[in-house]
Amino acid sequence: MQIKDLIPWTHKDHAPEPKGDDHNPIIALQHEMNRVFESFRNRFGDLDWPWGSGEARSDVVETDNAVEVSIELPGMDMKDIEVSVSDDMLTVKGEKKIERQEEKKGYYLSERSYGAIYRTIPLPPGVDGEKAEASFKDGVLTIRLPQTPEAQAKVKHIEVKGA
Repeated sequence: MQIKDLIPWTHKDHAPEPKGDDHNPIIALQHEMNRVFESFRNRFGDLDWPWGSGEARSDVVETDNAVEVSIELPGMDMKDIEVSVSDDMLTVKGEKKIERQEEKKGYYLSERSYGAIYRTIPLPPGVDGEKAEASFKDGVLTIRLPQTPEAQAKVKHIEVKGA
């Protein structure tokens, strides 16, 4: 479909042939917009919008002796976060509830903001979940999962040589 297909034609003999439900230009425009947004979503996935979508930005880094996971949880308190490790999965749950009420001469303000996250992160083999440590500072949750000695022993460093 092209833009010119949406323009009302003055001469019926020059008008494009209607195709099924696309004979109505408004419906055709709606179908085209749906296709564009679906294409965008398929290409870029779900993005973390600034006004909140229940998602949390996270980074997973594997070092020689540990796996470190950082998750941004703005607006949450430490008491609102639950972290668990089972088998080869790390699970982080969190929920924030912010309520604000303000009453002054001439107006009354009441705001409520709710948001929840549930993130499950697969862990590589050889992570020791029993020795995992978590810390929370400035809205960022950091989890350190040390690797077992057996997993560390399997790491072989390869020397890189010039050509």
